[in-house]
Amino acid sequence: MKIIVVGTGFVGLPHAAICAEYGHQVYAYDIDEARIQAFATTERDAIEQYVNEPGLVDIIKETHGKYLHFTTDLEAVIEGVDAIFMCLPTPPNLDGSTNMSYYLDALNYLASLLAVRENTKRVVIINKSTVPVGTCRTLEGVLHDHNVPNAGIASNPEFLPEGNAVEKSRHPDRVVVGADTDEDFRILQRVYSQFVDHVRIRYIETTPETAEAIKYVANTLLLTYISFWNGVGARLAESMANIVMEDLKKGVTADARISTWGSYVSNGAGGSCFGKDIQSLIHQLKVAGQQTHLLESVYQINEFQKVYLIDRAIVEAGATFNNKTVALLGLAFKKRTNDMRDSSSLKVVEALLGRGVASIRAYDPLANDEARHYFDPQRNHLFEKISYYDSAEEAIRGSDMLFISTDWEEFRGLSTTIEATVTPPYLIIDGRRMIPDFYELVEMGYGYLAVGSPYTHKPLEVQSTEEAVHIEGV
Repeated sequence: MKIIVVGTGFVGLPHAAICAEYGHQVYAYDIDEARIQAFATTERDAIEQYVNEPGLVDIIKETHGKYLHFTTDLEAVIEGVDAIFMCLPTPPNLDGSTNMSYYLDALNYLASLLAVRENTKRVVIINKSTVPVGTCRTLEGVLHDHNVPNAGIASNPEFLPEGNAVEKSRHPDRVVVGADTDEDFRILQRVYSQFVDHVRIRYIETTPETAEAIKYVANTLLLTYISFWNGVGARLAESMANIVMEDLKKGVTADARISTWGSYVSNGAGGSCFGKDIQSLIHQLKVAGQQTHLLESVYQINEFQKVYLIDRAIVEAGATFNNKTVALLGLAFKKRTNDMRDSSSLKVVEALLGRGVASIRAYDPLANDEARHYFDPQRNHLFEKISYYDSAEEAIRGSDMLFISTDWEEFRGLSTTIEATVTPPYLIIDGRRMIPDFYELVEMGYGYLAVGSPYTHKPLEVQSTEEAVHIEGV
């Protein structure tokens, strides 16, 4: 089949590559010439500065020029197309509603080209990105306004976890397709022929509106799991003596009815989906006249979680941040990606700068360059306080305290690095529970404050009294 993918971000590029891997002729279109030129080089560094997904570059190398093509000229590839996937950014507006400007601009341009194409065989335009319920009807209206002949509409939401997008594209849990006609369903069945009637993968056909709603409900339920454990499990273990967070999770999730996913605790979930989607769903339901108390609580818990450890450090560890140097490990919203959209680190940096830190020594295995765009000193002179390093050890050296914000596996072995690089008194703020052997550091005089645990430190013996004073973590 001939497929066009409109938009080459974290959704569009992996989708285009996987469709090409399965033998379709795929044209990945974007208005960003620099991005398209970078992808066309098939060079790892050029590609991964835009989209960094394990295994993605290898597919692009194998399929480019044979099945996968990159273009900034949509008009040149429109003839004979069977399916067009819309993979445009849909960021949140200030009121939580979805900003559809990128989508509508691309859609109107696409419709103008489809209206005058010579080959008028059936073509289906498919919404792949997360869009509000009812967007397929907007799509239908735009096609009608442009008098596009023989065109169908469909919703095919993506469920790809960043950092594992290639594997989940090859082996998805489910493929959801919403369309109006058998003819359009058959076209999507050809696109996804490897998944139709698969013994382990659910291929679900439904209405466009249901498909759109499935994505929102799935993402908000996942965030609800995360917020529940952060708002209940972590709070219990932080405030009540002798509760072991890991044992609590094991005991609760031993019940087959209770999901193990989301039972970890952290300094909040980020990324391009959870926060944006729950805000959008809240807005959609309010417009429909429905109450949204549960969703609002889930969202508020997650946002609170991103920065509350800083307040805990002040109250429990007696920490002072003013004029101090903080090592910040982890900038991406999670491991195995360079994506910083809605990352917890954004709120951490904002809070640290607001507390008057002298400097922030930052390190992320993939996101340092991305962070430089987010923290551009030309937009805010306070960002001049941020410097970037090529290893955790370099970032920690010379710091007064440490904040771990992303769950990169390399941060699990930090105890030796910390011991060799900085001396106590020194406070470790662990937003991801990445240091399981923290008791050894505490015995040496380091202070340890983690989500899901009380502040842990070793009292100092004072010669003039039998009482002990707490080690200040700074």
